[in-house]
Amino acid sequence: MLTEMSGTQINSPPLPPLARPLRTLRGIGSEREVQLARLGLFTVEDLLLLRPRRYEDRRHFRTIKEMQLEEPATTRGTIVALGLKTYQRGQKSVFEIILEDGTARLHCRWWNLPFMQNYFAVGDEVFVFGKLKALKPRTIDHPETEVIEGGEESSIHINRIAPVYPLTDGLPQRWLRSLVWRALAQFEKDIAEPWPKLNLKNFPTRAKAIQMLHFPEAETDIEPARRRLALDEFIVLQRDIRLRREKFEAKARGLPCAGNNRLIKPFLAQLGFVLTPAQTKVLREIRHDMGGAHPMRRLLQGDVGSGKTVVAACCALMALESSFNVALMAPTEILAEQHHRTFKNWFESLGIAVELQTGTHKSAIRNPQSAILTIGTHALIESNFSMGRLGLVIIDEQHKFGVAQREQLLRKGAYPHLLVMTATPIPRTLGLTLYGELDVSVIDEMPGGRGQIKTFFRTAETLPKAWDFIREKIAQGRQAYIVYPRIEESGAAGLKAVTKEFENLKATLAPHKVGLLHGRLSGEQKERVMAAFRSNAIQVLLTTPLIEVGLDVPNATVMLIENAEQFGLAQLHQLRGRIGRGAHDSQCILVASAKSEESRRRLRILEETNDGFRVAEADLKMRGPGELLGQQQSGLPKFRFGSLTEDLDLIRLAQELAAQM
Repeated sequence: MLTEMSGTQINSPPLPPLARPLRTLRGIGSEREVQLARLGLFTVEDLLLLRPRRYEDRRHFRTIKEMQLEEPATTRGTIVALGLKTYQRGQKSVFEIILEDGTARLHCRWWNLPFMQNYFAVGDEVFVFGKLKALKPRTIDHPETEVIEGGEESSIHINRIAPVYPLTDGLPQRWLRSLVWRALAQFEKDIAEPWPKLNLKNFPTRAKAIQMLHFPEAETDIEPARRRLALDEFIVLQRDIRLRREKFEAKARGLPCAGNNRLIKPFLAQLGFVLTPAQTKVLREIRHDMGGAHPMRRLLQGDVGSGKTVVAACCALMALESSFNVALMAPTEILAEQHHRTFKNWFESLGIAVELQTGTHKSAIRNPQSAILTIGTHALIESNFSMGRLGLVIIDEQHKFGVAQREQLLRKGAYPHLLVMTATPIPRTLGLTLYGELDVSVIDEMPGGRGQIKTFFRTAETLPKAWDFIREKIAQGRQAYIVYPRIEESGAAGLKAVTKEFENLKATLAPHKVGLLHGRLSGEQKERVMAAFRSNAIQVLLTTPLIEVGLDVPNATVMLIENAEQFGLAQLHQLRGRIGRGAHDSQCILVASAKSEESRRRLRILEETNDGFRVAEADLKMRGPGELLGQQQSGLPKFRFGSLTEDLDLIRLAQELAAQM
């Protein structure tokens, strides 16, 4: 490339070999370039880091006769017949080839893909991967296929463990495999060790790992190659986390917010209970941070009901004692209003103003004469809300917010301290990646005097018995939650909705009073229903997952969740945390069709344990981080090789290695 400068032309520096565009490689024209781009492949390095989605051991494969129903297998044979049949006036079609290998015949069919006829001819020898759908005749629908050709590169594709890559329209598997082979031969010498000073003697070199990734000599090569490349990804992440933290600490000075105990002592004296050793330990960590040289950045984890709110109150009092204002952000109006009610009750006698800032409530104090606590929702990050002398930001249920929203609130002050709290225990792998910039405190014990929670998985046929059980508990003076996944019917088969079930439940549970709570009610309507439930004027609250965070009614001891298979494990654990908050034993009944064994296995985990960390680890393994976190946590990078469900040891090692760099 030539660059013009002051009337002269100079050569720009050549690109590093691995940064070369793929279009500069032999055999890649404009059409192939577009196809590769659809796979996210633009440079030589992108191509070399393309992870095969599986491998076929083409040294050993099944004969057609040995293939079993519904069991994935690779076979090979020669095409003896093929044809395209159309019907419904050409609107529908089926293309079929018939293979023979001397043991039996195999029919391969593609529905409504007439262009497949362009890829095969009678006499072609073909690899086929798929599951038999029928035995008479042996048939596979929409198999993966690859025509076997001779030539100098045939050894890349047969008689070896062959990589099978993700593809896009018009891009043949065989062509892509050959491209990777040629690229490796040309550029392997240019694959440098990114961390030459680190001791990685237990891992292959990066160049060797990429070679093993694409063309392993044995199946035992595949996992060591993946682990080395995953470790590189995690080291990059941990290095970036450390650099961000160091950069932050270099420019940000901590506000003096450790307090002097003048408010905390009377607050603890009026509580009526003693803090647990775990709560006391966490408060020591927080006080140390809030009096330190740098702003506190701390994540507080504690299971549902472990007493995080009291810890948050003490943390707020430290800042208030130091004459700084405090902002507490919650994800829903219900939770914000509950916190406002709780903190006002706790702090009023201490002479501290507690304000509420939500979509429907606006703080009345604009120029406070003394330090105040403002509790709110997303309204706190809106441009029209400001807060002078902001010393501490507390974010409750952090997983409900994105990283950007957290930063928006912090920018309301000059590097205030930050405490983020979650009652959804974070799997350790996510804690070390997603929250790697935060110090972590854990409340790992529950307050005394609480009843036990027992969880039961039941099918819909047992509902009449469940209603009898709920009536019995209400007669004893207790209250119940009934949770449905939807507000209104969505057309999805079998899913129940609160608006439809409300009338049925009023009749089923009469004469007991049933209330209805969901997200489409106005703030005033919600508050009216919740106040009635708190006072026991309503005995049964029919609701959506809206109550996942926010309601604290110690007298509510029963929860029934219908269509429980529609919820993630962590969400179900959060929901059942609404019960078991008083002295009485509580029961959570999960009602689900759970037709698949996987669904049944998921729900039985909740029967077996009340440990939120075990539940969170299981949820991560079953659903993966993408589904678990949703779009809110977009700060998490995409890993080609690393697994947030399996690679805790690599993440910890990467953290240690990044500290050495």
